[in-house]
Amino acid sequence: MYSKDPSSTLRRLLSGVAENTFHAQLGVVDPPLIDYLSNLLLRFVRQDALERIRTLTGRRVTDVRTMLDEARERVGEARREVHRHIGDYTLFWAGLYPEALRQQRGTVGGDQFADYLVHGKRAYLVASSIDVPEEQDPPSDLLHRLSDHFEMCAYGLREVRRELERTGGEGPAPPILFN
Repeated sequence: MYSKDPSSTLRRLLSGVAENTFHAQLGVVDPPLIDYLSNLLLRFVRQDALERIRTLTGRRVTDVRTMLDEARERVGEARREVHRHIGDYTLFWAGLYPEALRQQRGTVGGDQFADYLVHGKRAYLVASSIDVPEEQDPPSDLLHRLSDHFEMCAYGLREVRRELERTGGEGPAPPILFN
């Protein structure tokens, strides 16, 4: 029996499309990585998750430079969480909405898209290097893989978006059967 909870339905949809995209189209078989990306999509459906980082005075932070400043002001797990959020934020935008980033001027490669690639990879790498208890979620090795494969993950998320647009958000199209 399926749940009537909309978040459960959305979770199944995003997980299915992400698994299909990464496994079938890209040949990536890394269940923890794909689950992380599916959960990232689900979390960022909510605007408040995108704007999770706040300054010490409580102001919401939506630009990467200010997030990096906030990360420098924190230590330990709090610093790890800000860097993880920077990685998630930049991966989300570079993956799902690269056209919005390419329209804005950046500092690294001429447009903001190149900046997001650089900052996202670095943020995941920094987050993976901060010592936390071994059972910490997500594990450091997963954050390190996100750093190593940032561009591939962004490309995969673009493909997830294309699939969702193609099917109208109803999941992967059924296979064509030939007689």
